[in-house]
Amino acid sequence: MALHPGDRVAVIAPSGPVSADRLAAGLHLLRQRYEVVCSPGLLSRSGYLAGEDSRRWAELCWALSDPSICAVFCARGGYGLLRNLPLLQGLSPAGQRAIPLIGFSDITVLLSWAARDRLTAIHGPVVTQMGDLSPADTAGLFALLEEAAVTKPISELSSIVPGRARGRLLGGNLETLSRLTGTFLQGALSPGEPVILLIEEVGERPYRIDRALTQLLLSGALSDVAGVVVGDLIRCVEADGSGPTALEVIIERLGTLGIPMVAGAPIGHGPRNRAVPLGAMVELASDAGRLEFLEGAVDPH
Repeated sequence: MALHPGDRVAVIAPSGPVSADRLAAGLHLLRQRYEVVCSPGLLSRSGYLAGEDSRRWAELCWALSDPSICAVFCARGGYGLLRNLPLLQGLSPAGQRAIPLIGFSDITVLLSWAARDRLTAIHGPVVTQMGDLSPADTAGLFALLEEAAVTKPISELSSIVPGRARGRLLGGNLETLSRLTGTFLQGALSPGEPVILLIEEVGERPYRIDRALTQLLLSGALSDVAGVVVGDLIRCVEADGSGPTALEVIIERLGTLGIPMVAGAPIGHGPRNRAVPLGAMVELASDAGRLEFLEGAVDPH
């Protein structure tokens, strides 16, 4: 359902611990548009987690079940959602409201669950990132959440393998996607219809990107992929600068599929993070360097 200014939204921390300063900047932007509700434990820390598994799970359940909440914004990525994946499996999709879930990076776990069951998954900035983004990117996120019309296309992409393909936009953080192999979400990228795969990454050396892609290929998780969109590859280099680049590894590994591929999408951990609707039908025109959205993210009613 489309959001409206003044609607009540939740901010949760289901993964890594949250920086209070960076959170404050993002909350300031959100509060200019919506009524923002945070749980008392939002700034909890337990090592590399935003509090114990039970705290993070209870917070997620509250945000998903409170009928007054119209959207759920994740404060940060990091790591942690995978630990609660068995509990997420127990949530019946039929019992979930299709409110927007917004985030990226480790939040790919939650977005994969939502997109698989045709809930509203928005691959977009986490709250701690919002204060660093351009006004255009935050405005784009709000427009995606509030307008039923399809979002503007992403243009000026680098054509890697020319061609055209149509399918559902799925994916997210590559390392996180590879870790879904062997879980109940392994089929999140293979819904039985064509998929345009979106991948982005941060801090992973090229051989690790090779490993993640190879794992997905060997598992059959990419069997429905008809096109590939590569987003940001931030700090994905060898310390000495040797060997192939991260993009060269992706081209070598996924080039074997013989499908259209583009790179350079302003999506991920870089200075921009264009919000896009996962699960929406898109058309990839690699020869024109363009990703066209054929469906909106939200229902107008």
